[in-house]
Amino acid sequence: MIEEKIAEDFINATVNMDMKSAKDACKNAISQGIDPYKFIEMAITKALTIIGDKFENEEFFLPELFMAAEIVKKAMKILEPHIKGTEKRKNLGKIVIGTAKSDMHDIGKNIVSFFLQAEGFEVIDLGVDVSPDKFVESVRNEKPDILAISTLITLTMPEVSNTLKALENANLRNGIKIIIGGAPITQEFVDDIGADALAKNVIDGVKKCKGWVGL
Repeated sequence: MIEEKIAEDFINATVNMDMKSAKDACKNAISQGIDPYKFIEMAITKALTIIGDKFENEEFFLPELFMAAEIVKKAMKILEPHIKGTEKRKNLGKIVIGTAKSDMHDIGKNIVSFFLQAEGFEVIDLGVDVSPDKFVESVRNEKPDILAISTLITLTMPEVSNTLKALENANLRNGIKIIIGGAPITQEFVDDIGADALAKNVIDGVKKCKGWVGL
């Protein structure tokens, strides 16, 4: 079928980090009348699964993940104008994500955000240098299923702990899963502060979030 061929074109282009061919496949899908949501399931999600497997097998590394996320971002921009009025894609859940206070790194967080959105999560990205109070405010207002906190600097780890304490003080800790990721984060730290999971890497974090919603 033509839709399977176009999906395969997108998958191959994404795995080969070929931005132009991936965009062309998306445009072709639209011109052929393929339902955008079906294309997301057939092509984008499958491509990310392959890339995730390659990352776990150490065939791909962070630069490839970042490039794949950029391709997905461009692909979604092409598809979005054509999905209005179609049957809404199932929403796996809502996730609030941000980088801890005093940490200005966002590459890892951005990749996670892109992957989560591609999988079907609604993602509220608070950006970098997010204070405990801002996390609390967002959890209170957005009522997410999951809170994801990133940090790449050891000095900001106390702010992660402070965020969980602030959530407890605000009576917002129950009913939400909390996942922590970043180079200095260990399972021991996650256990000590009372978070629910450690994201060992981007793919591991996405898998754990999907596991919490029954996938």
